[in-house]
Amino acid sequence: FRSAREIFNMYHEVSSIKGKDDFVMSLTEGVLRPDFTTDTVEGRQEFLKNLIGFYVILEGIFFYSGFVMILSFHRQNRMKGIGEQFQYILRDETVHLNFGIDLINTIKAENPEIWTDDFKDEVIKLIKTAVDFEYQYAADCLPHGVLGLTASMFQDYVQHIADRRMERIGIPAQFNAKNPFPWMSETID
Repeated sequence: FRSAREIFNMYHEVSSIKGKDDFVMSLTEGVLRPDFTTDTVEGRQEFLKNLIGFYVILEGIFFYSGFVMILSFHRQNRMKGIGEQFQYILRDETVHLNFGIDLINTIKAENPEIWTDDFKDEVIKLIKTAVDFEYQYAADCLPHGVLGLTASMFQDYVQHIADRRMERIGIPAQFNAKNPFPWMSETID
């Protein structure tokens, strides 16, 4: 059994958890500066990058990877109570994700000058970094696999959902990975 202190300290001591946390926090640094403004193209790009970081990366990739792990156990009639709660949370997060993607696409449509090739390349790099962090997290959670789940399945899944998120904001798929959990698509689509 792990103590509460040991679990809390994982945010500082386990590189995959710390890396994900630091990465997501870095996406909001710019908009939290006292002099931040959306009066410039760069400011609007910084704001859009923040939205992509929150909605596409955090809610659209990181959260869904966590959902699939618990819901996989629920499908095996394990962790029934928490699995049922995760189904409700997933429905809510799907609404958040769709709102965020609509917001991102609206900002892009109203400010076409911010959606440059260089900016799209930056977004692709951010998403690829997020996918790497999430895969490392899955590898740390499932070093030897458990109850039919393996880290490699999560690599495919994270790449698959990253492609779906990118396509929804107008970026071509980068990974072309197959979904090892097709029942997740049935659950959320």
